Amino acid sequence: MAMDAGEIERLIKDALPDARVTIQDLRGDGDHYAAHVESAAFAGKTRVQQHQIVYAALQGRMGNELHALALQTSAPGAS
Repeated sequence: MAMDAGEIERLIKDALPDARVTIQDLRGDGDHYAAHVESAAFAGKTRVQQHQIVYAALQGRMGNELHALALQTSAPGAS
């Protein structure tokens, strides 16, 4: 079962209330998304740790309802 972009954004913002989240459905199938997530929670964290925070926010849906997520993360002001 596919997820919609709004659900992905809601889950991320529930875990990271300050996050700025942009979601793009890459294929129009509700199964393959690109996301950019910016949050102060990422400051001082490695890229891997940042992605782990987002995956944890998705509460086990990655690989199930959500097949693919091209993820970009950053802290505010980071380039």
